[in-house]
Amino acid sequence: EVQLVESGGGLVQAGGSLRLSCTASRFTHTFEDYTIGWFRQAPGKDREGVACFVVSDGRTYYADSVKGRITLSKENGKNTVYLQMNSLKPEDTAVYYCATDPVATDCGEPHAFDYWGQGTQVTVSS
Repeated sequence: EVQLVESGGGLVQAGGSLRLSCTASRFTHTFEDYTIGWFRQAPGKDREGVACFVVSDGRTYYADSVKGRITLSKENGKNTVYLQMNSLKPEDTAVYYCATDPVATDCGEPHAFDYWGQGTQVTVSS
């Protein structure tokens, strides 16, 4: 079964930056064959999609709330996906999860993703 391990969360002041990493292993096929992305969940709120790369069309999608501030990138040779977060706001505070699936196309739908990491906490202070 696919395993995902996130790292890079922490406490940062508003306006600051963080880079999250997610390294995947135990793929049935190859890393390049999977849609992969990031979700987040704040206390008392539903899990929401932040950014993801959809393998079927080769495009990266972003939530409107993070466009222009957050960038997803992939390093296929290391089976790793990154989430570079700049100009962070207190409302970005959440647990961030990496997720992947071989057929998912809806970056906003958590149920479309079969494999999840354990999550990493991001806290942005005002």
